Amino acid sequence: MEIPIVDLARFTDGSRQHREEFVQQLGKAFEEVGFVTVRNHGISEDLIADIYKYVQQFFALPLARKKNYEIIELGGQRGYTSFGREHAKGSEAPDLKEFFQFGQMVPDSHPLKKEYPDNVLVKEIAEFNATIEKAYRAFEKSGKALLSAISLFLGLKEHYFDEYVNEGNSILRAIHYPPITQEPRSSIRAEQHEDINLITLLVGASADGLQVLTKQNTWIPVKSQPNQIVVNVGDMLQRFTNNKLKSTTHRVVNPPRELWHTSRFSIPFFLHPKSSMSLACLASCIDATHPKQYEDITAGEYLEERLKEIGLKK
Repeated sequence: MEIPIVDLARFTDGSRQHREEFVQQLGKAFEEVGFVTVRNHGISEDLIADIYKYVQQFFALPLARKKNYEIIELGGQRGYTSFGREHAKGSEAPDLKEFFQFGQMVPDSHPLKKEYPDNVLVKEIAEFNATIEKAYRAFEKSGKALLSAISLFLGLKEHYFDEYVNEGNSILRAIHYPPITQEPRSSIRAEQHEDINLITLLVGASADGLQVLTKQNTWIPVKSQPNQIVVNVGDMLQRFTNNKLKSTTHRVVNPPRELWHTSRFSIPFFLHPKSSMSLACLASCIDATHPKQYEDITAGEYLEERLKEIGLKK
C-alpha cells in the first residue's frame, strides 16, 4: 500500500473538473487508506521553519522551567505535558514524549469561552506565542478546505462542516520525543492508536518513525516531502460516516540504534468541531449492508470519554 498524494490547489483554485477530480481522489483515499499526503496545502514554508525553530527552543529549556507551563487540571489541552503522562487507548505503557498544546481562541464575552481556557503563553522565547497562533490559523484554514471536499464526497453541501469547525475545539500540538539514553523496554515511541478528532494535519517531522497499519496487518512508513503535509481521518469522522471513511491505526517507532542520541519533533494539528456537534452516523452511510455501528454522541462527550481513556483526564 502507498499513501496517495493529492494537490489541494486543484480544489481551492482549480476548474470545476479539477475540483470534482480532487473530491473523488481524496474521498477514495480516505475510504481505502485513511491517510494522504497533500501538496499546495497553503501553509508557508517560512512559517513551518519558524514554528519548528521555536518549538525546539522551548523543549530545550530546563525541565523545571517547562513544568511552569504544565497545568494538570486542563487535562493536557493547554500548555505543557511532561514526559510519559499520556498513553494510547488500551495501553498502560506511557508514550515516550513530552508535548505542548495550543487551542482555540475566542473573546472573553464569547458563549464558548467557558469551554476554551486561555492559552498558556511562554515567556522565555519572544516569538513563540505569535508564531504558534499564526500556525494554528494556517492549519485551520487548510483543514476547512479539506473538510469542504469531504463534504462533497459524502453528498453534503460544500460548507456543511463550517458551522461546526469555525471556532471549533481544534488543538495544535508540538511533540518532542527525546533521545534514547538506555535500552528501551519497547521499540515504540508512541504506541499504536487512532486520532480522536475529525482530521489531523501533520506538517513534516524532524525524523522518520511514523508508520501506518495496512488492511493486510503490516506496518508501512509514512514519509512526506518538505513541501507536503500528511492528513489522516480521525475517529470522529469515522464515527460520523459509519466507518465509510477510515480512521487508520498508526504509531511512532524508535530510530535505529545509531540515531538514539537524536530527538524527534512533530507538529500535528487536530481539527475538532464544536463540542455541540452531533456525531450521529449520517443516514446516507447506513443501509442493509452497512448497519449503524455507533450510538449517538456529541463531539464534546466523545472527547471527554477519550481523554480519560488516554490518561489525560480522570
